[in-house]
Amino acid sequence: MASSPALHRERLWPGPLGWCFVVGFAVLVLIALLPVRPDVAAATAVVSLVAGVVVAVRTSAVVEVAGGELRAGRAHIPATLLGAVTELDREGVRTHLGPGSDARTFVCLRSWVPGAVVVVVEDAQDPTPAWLVSTRRPAALRAAIESARRSGQAAHSEQIS
Repeated sequence: MASSPALHRERLWPGPLGWCFVVGFAVLVLIALLPVRPDVAAATAVVSLVAGVVVAVRTSAVVEVAGGELRAGRAHIPATLLGAVTELDREGVRTHLGPGSDARTFVCLRSWVPGAVVVVVEDAQDPTPAWLVSTRRPAALRAAIESARRSGQAAHSEQIS
């Protein structure tokens, strides 16, 4: 983890539909077990709800610029290896993923998050031409990446799938 304070940090929480699935599953567990034993049904539904919330929180990606690196989920790259940053709205993301897109682009995308940024990778040794990263605040993420790039701090690059 980076030791310097984050210039930008956000967690890509599930959207409303995702949270409805978590609650809906717990309700279905309650309904299914209610005829058998109401006390067990209630306890199991609560456990299901808590487990669903924990899974939703633990699997939501974190987008962060800290310590001279851009982190998206478990992947990270030094900001000094990054080039131009372009902000995208929902339509821009759709266009960027459409026909003619480069399959080598690293993507950390959450469909319920409307915005994103595309960041060009300027490392000649990296086969990844760009990163496409979902964000609810594209302008803030862009500013953080550009600030980290200007500061010249860098570590090593690593993508973990």
